[in-house]
Amino acid sequence: MQINRGDMLAYAESYVAEDFYMQQARRNGAEVGAIDPTAAVGNLIKYLISFSKSKSIVEIGTGSGVGGLWIFAGLNSEGVLTTIDTEREFSKIAKNIFQEAEIPATSYRIITGNIVEVVDKLADNNYDFVIARCSLELPDMVHAAARMLKVGGVFLIDAVLSGGKVADATARDSESIAKRDAIKLIQEDKRWNSTLLPIGAGVLVAHKLG
Repeated sequence: MQINRGDMLAYAESYVAEDFYMQQARRNGAEVGAIDPTAAVGNLIKYLISFSKSKSIVEIGTGSGVGGLWIFAGLNSEGVLTTIDTEREFSKIAKNIFQEAEIPATSYRIITGNIVEVVDKLADNNYDFVIARCSLELPDMVHAAARMLKVGGVFLIDAVLSGGKVADATARDSESIAKRDAIKLIQEDKRWNSTLLPIGAGVLVAHKLG
């Protein structure tokens, strides 16, 4: 049995440094209570998008734009991000940081509205990569991702373990239940090949098989 020594999570989070605009977006998000990916999760998103050569991305939960900046870091010049949030203030902050970072306006569209209603309008079998950063709507987003993704596409759920709370069977709040349900949906659906990673607040990555 291997004995863990040191703080692996902190070490992983310090593996990569965020650039000026990511740091600024994170500060902006902290002021308004936005939920953003950690540096390690952002770097994972960048890596997976670059490795998979994804061009069409959907991000459910814009936050302050930190996640979007990591997406753009892995996206080629032909790629387009569709990012969705319920909070108009978050959308505005994200748009401002994208403009400051000189991201071309043709590379993204920001949609503000009810997540389920907006996602329902997105096309079937049309996207390479879907990222979900939400809670109570998460089981719905699992079904939506299966519909929206092309075969071979990637679905990533950020903060899926709520930093460990979801792994505690005694936690019966609605957010924990929704996330457990989403994890179970993916585990039991043979259309997905998936893995669960203990970085950030927990990340689930699933590959659509068919």
